Amino acid sequence: QVQLVESGGGLVQAGGSLRLSCAASGRTFSSYALGWFRQAPGKERELVAAISLSGGSTYYADSVKGRFTFSKNNAENTVYLQMNSLKPEDTAVYYCAARLTLSGRTMYLTRPEYDYWGQGTQVTVSS
Repeated sequence: QVQLVESGGGLVQAGGSLRLSCAASGRTFSSYALGWFRQAPGKERELVAAISLSGGSTYYADSVKGRFTFSKNNAENTVYLQMNSLKPEDTAVYYCAARLTLSGRTMYLTRPEYDYWGQGTQVTVSS
């Protein structure tokens, strides 16, 4: 079983940047595909970005495409979500999620496909 710990959230002005980190303990990320989700108050939790086990394939929601970058560092057992040009509508709690997989290239795009979740980190973007 893998435990996920997110960090890097905070308060930033619109147009600013943040980098979220998600570190694994208990297992390495070398057997997992990962995803970043977010949940704003009163809204459903939605997928922001996904990355394959190999790190070679990535998916981004249209709302963040071109602004966010998801990267995976197996040696550090950490994944990162670089968020640039932040907007007030990016305000949410961001969650890291992991899915054990044998597929190097598959990305998982829905909540039920993920087995493990972090506790979340708050991102607030002021206008």
